[in-house]
Amino acid sequence: MHESPFWSTPVLASVRPVVDASTHVRTHPDAVRAVAGWLAYEEFGLPDGMLQFELPRDPDLLVDTTMLVSLLNFAFTDFDTSVKYEADYQGKRHSDSEAMFANIHEAIVTGQPVLDGAWMAELTVADLEKLFRGSIRMPMLEERAAILNEAGRTLVGRYDGRFHNWYRDCAPRMYAGGDGLLERLVTEFPRFNDVSMYHGRDVRLFKLAQLSLWSLHAVLAPFGTFRVEDLSDMTAFADYIVPVALRLMGMTSYTPELEARINAGDEIGRDSDEEIEIRAHTLYATALLTEEINRIRPAGMALVIPQVDYRFWRPFHATVWPHHLTRTVMY
Repeated sequence: MHESPFWSTPVLASVRPVVDASTHVRTHPDAVRAVAGWLAYEEFGLPDGMLQFELPRDPDLLVDTTMLVSLLNFAFTDFDTSVKYEADYQGKRHSDSEAMFANIHEAIVTGQPVLDGAWMAELTVADLEKLFRGSIRMPMLEERAAILNEAGRTLVGRYDGRFHNWYRDCAPRMYAGGDGLLERLVTEFPRFNDVSMYHGRDVRLFKLAQLSLWSLHAVLAPFGTFRVEDLSDMTAFADYIVPVALRLMGMTSYTPELEARINAGDEIGRDSDEEIEIRAHTLYATALLTEEINRIRPAGMALVIPQVDYRFWRPFHATVWPHHLTRTVMY
């Protein structure tokens, strides 16, 4: 174990001390190996989330859309009722982030300027209430408005109001001595700087920053218009959903006290030991699982970690099983 090159990347290197010191969450390597024993034989592909609704085959449009979704891709469960945000669109009910994208897609195809940095910079909470019409009021609309205002000002000031100009200005890698896509995303757009402090150590989690680049890859790679040369260095995306899958499959476990709090719908504080440990073990367990799967699969069929992440997120993102709730804009 721990032989794959991705263990030395900034994210996984920062979470391993958390895993070693954890008191609320555990990863179970024997269970990871057992799951790998059958999961390795499944077919894995790229996620189709951004393409669930048809958009023109315009790379600039797809970049701008993907990045807008990434800015807002957090907190879809009401913190008081534990009810998830849903929206009806094109004859189907969509849940969680897919419901948000349904709202955004409708806005794009009806000609609303939601991809324009100038629109983001000036929008109000009332504008977002009109945009996001669903089963409940989307949680944390005030925070979403502030995020869009800040990002919009950066886009207008530096990139002529569009995210596709930003990505063209970056090196085509996550890490490139400060000029990489991930490095610049977390510095130029602070809402993506997903770092926690655990017992005096910085823990780099970078959920939305990495997910935005994975989404761009998934959408644009078939057109040959986008690449991330160090994609194998990408981790899973430490959110609410994948931890549920890991826990239900026995690859991770929580103390009885933490389990009871999650099942009761109690908020788990942002940057608490419990919250950081849940997220750190999500990254660690999925990396461990990917390594074990790749031991079994032929060399030409090796997986990258985000493929394993998506294998769990897709069937569990609308589950009724309780997930932890943390009031944060980072996931």
